[in-house]
Amino acid sequence: MKRREFAKKRFEAFKKNVYMKVDEFLNDDFMMDLKSFFLLVILICVSIISSAQNTKQNSYQLIPFGEGGTKKMIYDRRQRPQAVLIGDEIHLVYNGGAKACASKLEKTLPFATSYNLKTGEFLEPVQLPGKPSKDHHYGPIVWADNNDFLHVLSGCHLTPGTHIISKEPANIGTSTKDWETAPQIAPSMSYPSISQIYDQQRIIYYRTGGHRSSWTYSITSDEGLTWRTPEKSVLDLNNGEDTLGIPHAEMDEASSYHTYLPSKDGKFIHVVFMYYDDNKKNIPEKSYNPLYKKNVGTLKTNLYYVKVDLEKDKVSNFEGTEMETPILLQEANAQCKIWDTNWRGAGVPPDIIIDKYDNPAFLHVLTEKKFEKLNYYYVRRVGNEWKQTIIAPACHKWNSSHLTIDNEGIMHAFLLMDDGYFESKGKGVMNSHGGGTRIEEWISSDDGFTWEMKNTLLKAEGEYQGWRFNNIQPIKTKEGNIKEDVWLFYGWEEKNDDVALAKAFLLIKTK
Repeated sequence: MKRREFAKKRFEAFKKNVYMKVDEFLNDDFMMDLKSFFLLVILICVSIISSAQNTKQNSYQLIPFGEGGTKKMIYDRRQRPQAVLIGDEIHLVYNGGAKACASKLEKTLPFATSYNLKTGEFLEPVQLPGKPSKDHHYGPIVWADNNDFLHVLSGCHLTPGTHIISKEPANIGTSTKDWETAPQIAPSMSYPSISQIYDQQRIIYYRTGGHRSSWTYSITSDEGLTWRTPEKSVLDLNNGEDTLGIPHAEMDEASSYHTYLPSKDGKFIHVVFMYYDDNKKNIPEKSYNPLYKKNVGTLKTNLYYVKVDLEKDKVSNFEGTEMETPILLQEANAQCKIWDTNWRGAGVPPDIIIDKYDNPAFLHVLTEKKFEKLNYYYVRRVGNEWKQTIIAPACHKWNSSHLTIDNEGIMHAFLLMDDGYFESKGKGVMNSHGGGTRIEEWISSDDGFTWEMKNTLLKAEGEYQGWRFNNIQPIKTKEGNIKEDVWLFYGWEEKNDDVALAKAFLLIKTK
């Protein structure tokens, strides 16, 4: 970035100097026509050079790793991170170990590896302690504490999971002997996601049980030895049977799916979530979508936002109104809804950034009035209301893409793309969660009002012809700072959906 900016400034200075020299040489009145002619020629040359600069293509290196993965071997944004950067090494975790030509129900295990950005080499993968499982929710997450010891948590789905710590700082070792069991974080959790917050503490945000359970968080200030959990959960949309005496069959069986991001000072977290009717009793009228006039499956609708004060364990809506916790469905609809999507929906909740006005803003994928048409949206606060702007067309409701903002306030959306709607056919499991055949970078320099495609980072071609990719995420330091121009995701061969084994990938910008 600095090299490009330096070169641009040198080029602008060169143009200015050329204009001045021409003006000095052609300053006589009788030469005005000639002066205009020369200036026109110079402008044309400058335009040609500028155009050549703008069309210069970036290069990216695709680096595969992690054999024997299946669905969500690198997880979507509900469960993060799967990588942490310490110095020049990226420490990575994933689900793998399935056999070649495995069935769609093949069990996987958590693995760790490390990639050195200077040498371009991986360490041999290490199989980590954990229970073999067919459940993709069991996928691992990784973080580093303040002393650079690596922590991995895996096997979380209505369970406490397995929490382990490396015996040496910033070192995955060579076997399970190089890891030790760490204290349990919570008796039950799903979709754990961890970040550093104020005073160099760590927060883990998670669902406490099944689909209709509450969402809460736990904080450690002693490198994961003990965890503090607030007395009341942040949200529990489905507690009507307990507090209102309404049988589940007669209410919405409400559940929710969340993502969050700490504030810049780490004293708050911004939480965005979607609503979903779990409908465990399969009541036909509850599965019917009036917009599409049919049952469209696991479609999660609307967007809701809350802000959590981590010092006080207080929850408020965007306007600052303090909410009684856990937040119920009625209160969420009345005071926390930031977008009524009118029966349109998605599979995954939005990605989050903090915009240059210090407000949360979101990248969201959403179906349109026609189910087979989707778009990526940029959602942000403008004045006293929430605005939504289409960035680009999307191909599936489960595409988990990535949004970031640079120091100049320019936003970069890294999107999973395809030509038209991708319909998941057959009984396989991989294609059922979307994916794209391209990864594109779209940018906005006017606070998200307009967007343009800047780069194509990856195409499914050559060795990976016929592959799909999903769940792109950035590489971050333990403090949560993004490493520019490096991304993590996974992919699989589309045509062998029912038996395909996935690979994980790093994508690194080389120029």
